[in-house]
Amino acid sequence: MSMTMGTHPQHGAPQRGGRPLLEVNDLKKHFPIRAGFFGGTTGHVYAVDGVSFNIAKGETLSLVGESGCGKSTVGKALLRLFPPTAGQVVLDGQRIDDLSQSALRPVRRRVGVVFQDPFSSLNPRMRVKDLLAEPIRNFGLARDGKDLDERVARLMDTVRLPRDAVNRWPHEFSGGQRQRICIARALAGEPDLIICDEAVSALDVSVKAQIVNLLQDLQRELGLALLFISHDLAIVEHMTHRVAVMYLGKIVEIGPRRSLFAAPKHPYTEALLSAVPVPEPGAGRQRIVLKGDVPSPINPPKGCRFHTRCPYVFDRCRSDEPLLKQTEGGQWAACHLHDLPEARNPLARSVAAAA
Repeated sequence: MSMTMGTHPQHGAPQRGGRPLLEVNDLKKHFPIRAGFFGGTTGHVYAVDGVSFNIAKGETLSLVGESGCGKSTVGKALLRLFPPTAGQVVLDGQRIDDLSQSALRPVRRRVGVVFQDPFSSLNPRMRVKDLLAEPIRNFGLARDGKDLDERVARLMDTVRLPRDAVNRWPHEFSGGQRQRICIARALAGEPDLIICDEAVSALDVSVKAQIVNLLQDLQRELGLALLFISHDLAIVEHMTHRVAVMYLGKIVEIGPRRSLFAAPKHPYTEALLSAVPVPEPGAGRQRIVLKGDVPSPINPPKGCRFHTRCPYVFDRCRSDEPLLKQTEGGQWAACHLHDLPEARNPLARSVAAAA
C-alpha cells in the first residue's frame, strides 16, 4: 500500500508547510563482530535495525529510550561519523547518506551537533575565539578578519555569554557555560538542524533548565529544527513537539508529545512514562517495573523485541514482528495489542482508567 510522505507511519504527524527538512528511511547500522585481530566476522551487533522518521523545519523531535537502545547510534549515523549499513537519509530533498566526503562537506554546515560532555567536546589548547572561528573558516563564511571577529562576537551574544570571554580557555568555564560554547560552535555554520545527543544529561538540574530554555529560544529565533536524543523524559516533555520511542534498535512508538504522554500506545512507552517523577505532591501514578534485562542486540528476540519483558505478552508476540500502525491521537505503535478488540486491549483499559 502506498502512502504519502506526510502520513507514513514512521514519519508521524503531517508536516508543516510541505516537505520535511530531514527524512530518515529504514536506517540500519550493524557493527560486525570479529574473532581476533585477523579473524573473520562471527556476527553483528544490530544497533539500529530499520528506523524511519522525519523532522519538519523548526520542529523538535525527541528520540528516547533506555541506554543501549541505539538512539545515539542513530545520531552518529546521520552525522556520518560512521557509514550506515542500509537506508536513506534525505536533507531538504537531497540524499546525503551516499555522498562522498568531498560532496558531503558543504552539506555538513547545515547540520550542527551538541554532544553530552562539553569539556571533551572542546579542544583544551584552543581559546574560545579560535574554537568558534574554526568552523567559520572551514566553511568559508567570513569575508575577512573583521567579519570573522564580528561573527564570533555575535555567537557569544546568541548563547548569552559575554563577548570578552572569547579570550579565555575552556577550563575557565563552568559546565553549563562550556555547553553554551558547544552550542555556539554548532551554530557557527548557520545550520538548519542541530542534533543534541544527551546534551543536558551531564549538567546539574538548574543548569539543565537554562540550556533547555536557551535551545527553545534559539529554535524560535533562528527557525532551527532539533533532533533531541535523551533518556530524560521529564526534559523531553518540557521541550519537544513529537516523541519517537526506541527499543533494541527499533522505533516502537512515535507521535505528538501531548497525546503520547497522556495515553501511550505501546507497553514499553507506558513503562517508561510510569517512572517519570510526578510534579504534583501526592499525585498518584502506578510504577511499572519491567522484569528481566534488555536482550542482546547481537541476537534480538524473534517476533516483538519487547516480548521478553512485556507484561501483556501473548503467543503472537513471540512469533510475528509487529509493524508500526496508526492508533488514536496521531500516534503510531508497533504492538499486536491494537489488533485485539478494545475490551481485550490492556492499554485501552489503562488509558480509560487514567482518564
